[in-house]
Amino acid sequence: MGGYTLIEHASLARLNTLRVDARANLLADIRDAAKLPELLDFPAVRQGRLLVLGEGSNVLFTGDFDGTVLLMSTRGVQVESDGDSARIAVAAGERWDDFVRWTLGQGYAGLENLILIPGTVGAAPIQNIGAYGCEVAEFIESVEAWDIRERRVVTLDHATCAFAYRDSLFKHQPGRYIVTAVRFVLPRSRPLRTDYAGIAEQLARMGVDKPAPFHVAEAVVHLRTSKLPDPAVIGNAGSFFKNPIIDAALADALQQAHPGLPAWPQPGGRCKISAAWMIEAAGFKGLREGDAGISNRHALVLVNHGSASGPQLWALAQRVMTGVHDRFGVQLEPEPVVIAAG
Repeated sequence: MGGYTLIEHASLARLNTLRVDARANLLADIRDAAKLPELLDFPAVRQGRLLVLGEGSNVLFTGDFDGTVLLMSTRGVQVESDGDSARIAVAAGERWDDFVRWTLGQGYAGLENLILIPGTVGAAPIQNIGAYGCEVAEFIESVEAWDIRERRVVTLDHATCAFAYRDSLFKHQPGRYIVTAVRFVLPRSRPLRTDYAGIAEQLARMGVDKPAPFHVAEAVVHLRTSKLPDPAVIGNAGSFFKNPIIDAALADALQQAHPGLPAWPQPGGRCKISAAWMIEAAGFKGLREGDAGISNRHALVLVNHGSASGPQLWALAQRVMTGVHDRFGVQLEPEPVVIAAG
């Protein structure tokens, strides 16, 4: 079929970075966003559950999916430049890391701290991906999507997307929008974020005293690869737990009771605290139950050492969340979407 392919009873084992062996009733791989209305009109698609999947780096399947898994494989980058900055429209299926490296090669600044994050461009606004002191929302002008409810293409501006920490409109209205493209505004130059999580120290080790965006990107690549396991080597979805954002007064009390707990002030009298520190302090870093485990390199990372099932991985994650709550009184939340059977 022009623009897309359909596969029945498809394995998802190679389509999620946790390597969970789940199956979907139907797998739709779409290469032309204009074909979405036609695809969604198929009875088997219209009448069942629908899950849009990028690179599968932000999901945990706890069973088979009895609906349609939609892979966005669209490609394309369009640039409108005014000299000092550019508006860049990117198809949802483009790989995020490839796009970041392209922007650096073109001399644009802003996304250097977000290099090496797995996933697709279309997934970036849904999660409002972030790392090393930056969030993608800062650079998103608008998101183009197919509105399933209204059956039309819509353009959602930055304000409408309701971005927040690892959050957006798309997470609050699941199943309504299929992101087809993202429009970014990127400058040629801007102040660099080098004050977060060891970037300045890494730049010093690199002998760089006047960094450019590509230097910051190189430092972030070094930091990420030294701390986070490679999904190509061991199954994982990156950071599995969010850093909790709590009242500043509670954060102060926790820091008094647990010296060393990292905390970062947030707007509105709130404070972000380190989930990794609490998980490690609770004794879970490096824990392994069968093939399900917590990485010994980074306590935020849930790993599949081989053939762990989705339920086994989720059970371990819940054990970690319960343990942290029992010790610190703070409820952790998973970053990936947990997809239940049924």
